[in-house]
Amino acid sequence: MSALMDIWHTIHGILTSADWITLALIAVCVLAAGFAIQGLNSIVSATVLALVGFAILVFARAVTMGGHAFAAYAHTSWHDLLGLQMLTLIAYGVIFAVLIAVVHVIRSAVFR
Repeated sequence: MSALMDIWHTIHGILTSADWITLALIAVCVLAAGFAIQGLNSIVSATVLALVGFAILVFARAVTMGGHAFAAYAHTSWHDLLGLQMLTLIAYGVIFAVLIAVVHVIRSAVFR
């Protein structure tokens, strides 16, 4: 039970400490993945692709809006990815999978 609480606290921390632009990037990736999948049987692959898309959008945001140099920030981001804690990755995966499933279910109910 404590592992589930750790995941829940990490999810809560991600969603409450993120700025509005990051939340908008999450929403864009989730909506795109939710509309792209044909059924809930492809939720895992949609989640992985949405997470990759989110990482690319966050990188593009940092390079364009943050004023970071492309090569230096790519090197730093790669090392940050290698040092990413598994709990954080699981929390992002759960957030994306649940939101993609919700978008897909709503899309399926509306467009019948």
